[in-house]
Amino acid sequence: MSEWLVLVLAMAAACAVVLTITVLRERRRGEDDDPSETPDVIEYMTMMMGVVYAIVLGLAIAGVWEARNSAQDQVRAEAQALHEVTERVQAYAPAARDRAREDVNTYVSYVVHKEWPVMLKRGELTERGSLLLDKVREDLTSYEPANDHEGQSYQPLLDQIGAADAARNARAQNAGDTMPGVVWFGLVAGAVIAVGLIFTLQIRRSPRELLLAGLYSALIAFLLFLIWDFNTPFGHTVADATGPFTDLFAI
Repeated sequence: MSEWLVLVLAMAAACAVVLTITVLRERRRGEDDDPSETPDVIEYMTMMMGVVYAIVLGLAIAGVWEARNSAQDQVRAEAQALHEVTERVQAYAPAARDRAREDVNTYVSYVVHKEWPVMLKRGELTERGSLLLDKVREDLTSYEPANDHEGQSYQPLLDQIGAADAARNARAQNAGDTMPGVVWFGLVAGAVIAVGLIFTLQIRRSPRELLLAGLYSALIAFLLFLIWDFNTPFGHTVADATGPFTDLFAI
């Protein structure tokens, strides 16, 4: 199901629930009901709950957004480091150069097509990917430079493969969801409370009040969807974050 479709359905469902409850409550009101009887303390509590929940939503959005940006930086660092390896290995002998490039391409192809779906599903990397990266490192460290030109490229190549390994380890640490379950419980419970409190203000069935109630509930649904969408640092599909690999390598 498309993420946009999920968003539209969530916002529509939130609006429908709020508007339905509002209309049903309006029908059950007696003729002697007076909306001005709402105690001032309830209005104050509703305002304070709204402010507190808005702060919580802001912090949650900032957290998942920062985690998403950090994950994107890690992917770019890993892809760029491997790309530098394929370029700088040009100084090596043809046999060693071709072997290193082939192993790098094999690793990148495996990461994009095999490891990434596993990472999104299980929140962890595969042992096979680590072995393939170790094979690239072995190719570079086992080669003995034949002249000064090759010797000058040796250490920078090791630095780049070390940078790729560090980025991979960072990717492994951030492969899971950003928000723990207890935070999601608080966000959902807070949404229910925040929306439920608007009914204590005795809103009527007038177009203006219904519009504001619907927009308020739709906004909360949108913000919760935004947190859910960014909660997975590397996206929900393979194409969401593998751009640096596919841009730099023909796989």
